[in-house]
Order: sequence, then structure tokens, then C-alpha cells
Amino acid sequence: MPAATPGVPAGPSTGRSNGLSTREPPGGVSAELAADVAGRVRALMPRARQELAELVAIPTVFDPRLGPSADCVRGADLVADALRNAGLPDVRLVETPDGSTAAIGHRPAPAGAPTVLLYAHYDVQPPGDEASWDSPPFTLTERDGRWYGRGAADCKGNLMAHLTALRAVGDAPPVGIKVVVEGSEEQGTGGLERFVDQNPDLLTADTIVICDSGNVAVGVPTLTTALRGLVSAVVRVTTGTSGMHSGMFGGPTPDALLALVAMLATLHDEAGDVTIPGLATDGVWSGEPYPEERLRADAHVLPGVGLLGSGTVADQLWARPALTVIGMEVPPLTGAPSAVQPAAAARLNLRVPPGVDPEAAYGLLAEHLRAVAPWRVQVEVELEGSGASFRAATDGPGYRAMTAALATAYGRPVTTAGQGGGIPLCNTFARTYPDAEIMLVGVSEPACLIHAPNESVAPSEIEQIALAEALFLLGHPAKAGRS
Repeated sequence: MPAATPGVPAGPSTGRSNGLSTREPPGGVSAELAADVAGRVRALMPRARQELAELVAIPTVFDPRLGPSADCVRGADLVADALRNAGLPDVRLVETPDGSTAAIGHRPAPAGAPTVLLYAHYDVQPPGDEASWDSPPFTLTERDGRWYGRGAADCKGNLMAHLTALRAVGDAPPVGIKVVVEGSEEQGTGGLERFVDQNPDLLTADTIVICDSGNVAVGVPTLTTALRGLVSAVVRVTTGTSGMHSGMFGGPTPDALLALVAMLATLHDEAGDVTIPGLATDGVWSGEPYPEERLRADAHVLPGVGLLGSGTVADQLWARPALTVIGMEVPPLTGAPSAVQPAAAARLNLRVPPGVDPEAAYGLLAEHLRAVAPWRVQVEVELEGSGASFRAATDGPGYRAMTAALATAYGRPVTTAGQGGGIPLCNTFARTYPDAEIMLVGVSEPACLIHAPNESVAPSEIEQIALAEALFLLGHPAKAGRS
């Protein structure tokens, strides 16, 4: 079980809800109604497990080069059926510009009431080496109180929270509801972002709840308020037209791999801080701290291995840039010839905090790599993709209502955290609907191992996020609504 947030006891890693808070429930929701909704959500959990099992069984891995597979089509159809069964009268499937399919549901707002947009995605990461899984990745498997399977947390578990909340609220919610479930989020190909740009009226809302993040630990309600921006770049070094015998030519002949390694070594100092000139590395995170011992456990760091950076763990994660070498084109150990290498390449993943423009950061990175290249080697730096960072506004009535709903559902105070992964759609929504409040919640927490083998979800997180969302929908502050 992950370590607790400092000063508060850890929530359970399995099982049911912690129980409703004794604090005043969200505005418009009495204590009696809150307890009744909690009972409804709990009674719906077997159905949530069944639907999650059905959706996890479909390997909805979208490949933009091939278009939607038969599995993606089946997944989209299943999502659309689930939205209809959850009480949305208007459900449609739409093709987005990258070829993926999104499911959109709508229940119009009562006169004068606001509209809430709920987001999730049904596509998943590839399972990777299935031998690394302790149970089949596309079979939902219960083990030690958790539900295992690819997408169980990211993001099909979040969709189950939406569906459960909608069923608990019933057929006459006091707000308008829109739901969009994306089919290509994991690929980062921007299908839904471009669809929103082309169809801005379709998803307009007063409040947007993006269910694609999570809590700092099981049972600790968390609102994500900052997302890192992303730069993906490839650096290529070339020194010749052919590999040459290292015995005959090694020494004076420039080695592209050695040059690349020397260049990469300049990207961090001895403390592990990023050293790209012009890129600020002194940011301070003012929200929830992240204890070092918890990071070591969550990130599976070996005993005795040092952590990187001169700031706190939270500073390094959410307020400062991070640069990772995620792949290299070099000869493999097996079968490697004794040769001076004429070419080598590396894929770099640069994460930047809110307030830093990713393309400007890429420019600084590319300039630095060219400047430190030794021996006048030829250097090519290519921008593969980028995504803007995001900072949520936390001073609106919707944010206050969601905070109260989470506190009631979990029975403890709400904390805030950042998230390392970018969600470019947040910025699309913020640009397209500048008056809407955007909130990020979700069922994930560090033990979920999203994107890794043995991904899982704690069913208690689905239950409590669903309860919080239902209370939020029932107690959303009134204002002039949108259709």
C-alpha cells in the first residue's frame, strides 16, 4: 500500500468506501441524500465490474497508421451502448481527424441550469511483453482486492466512474450533461483536439471534468492542478559513411556514438538538475508535498540509489523541467561489430512545468545540443511532437463544489498535486471554452502501474470517484446554463 500523505492516515488499498464525511455535503445535497447516493453507488459496483471486464477484454489499441481496428470499432460501440444504458438520450459516434472514433452523449440542461462535460478515453496502451504480466492483460482479473488488466485504470476505470455516477444520479439530473469518450488519447495524435476546433459548439459546457488523472495515494482525494508540457525530440549524430574496424581505425576516427554520449552527458549536472541554458530550473511546488520515501516506493527505486535534482521531489516532478533519454539507435550488445560507429541517435523526452512554452524549450534544447557537439560532428535535431502544459484555475464555484464533493465521498480533506503526463486536450478546452472551469480527477494512483505490465485499479477508487462525481452533479452551483 502506498505511503500516506503526511499528517493523515493512509486510505485502504482495497475494499469499499471509507464512509461519508460528517462535514456539510456539497451545496444542494442534504446529508440524507448524500447517504442515499452512496448506497446507490455501492449497489452499482457489481455492474461496474462486469462492464469493466467486458471493455478490458477488447484490446482497443489505436494505430493512426492503420486506422481503427475491428477491436476499436467494437470498443466504441460498447461505449456508446453503455452511455445509452446510463440514461443519456442522445448518443452518437463521430470520426475525428486522426481516424479514431469518439463517443458523445448528451442530456440537455433544465431551463437556466448549467451543463457539465465529462471526459474519458477508451483506447489503451499496448500491453508490451505479455510474459511480464501475472495474468492476461485483456482479462480483468481480481487479485489481492485489486482489478488487473490493461486499461483497468487508464482510462476504462475512469469511464466506469462516469457511468456509475450517471446511474446513481438518475434520469432527472439538475444539470445538463455531456460526455465525450475519446478513442486515440494514448497516441497523442490530436484527433479529439482537432475535432473540438472544427465543432466547438458540440461540447460547449460550463464545467469540464476530465477523469484521466488520480490520487496521490489510495483513499486520498486529490485534484490535479498542474500538468507538465511535453517535448519529444530526436538527435542524430553522423561522422562518416561507414563503420570502420576499431583496431585499424580507432583513435583518430571520430566515433558518432562517443560524441552522442558526450553530448547527452551535458544535459544534467552532478546533482541531476537539467542544464539547458535559458531553461529555468528553480521552480518551487506550493501544493501537496511528495515524501522521498514514497517516491522511492512508487517509482521502484533500488535501495541506495540516489534521487535526481536539488529541489524537493515535488519541485522536481511538477515545477521544474525533466529530461529523459527514452531510446537510442546504437548497435546491440549481441552481434555488435568491433567498429567505430559512423552514426548514432537518441530520442529525448523533455517535460516542462506550467508557464514554459514547449516549442521555446525545444529551441533551447536543440541549440544546446548543437553547441556542445564535439569534433565538428554533424548534428541533426528533429522535433517529433510537443504538448503545452496546463494549470487549472482553482477559484471558481465549480472547483469549490468538486472539492466539497470529494471530501464528502472520501471522508477526509482534499489535497492538490501536479501530474507529469500532459493532457493536450486541457488546453484545447481552455482555449475553446474560456469561461468553463476545468477540473482533473480520476481513479489512478501510483500502485496502478498505468502504461506498465500488471496495470490495476483499486475498486474503492472507482466507487469513491463515482460518488464524488454524483454528488457534484447533484450539488453543482446554479448559474446561467448552456444547452
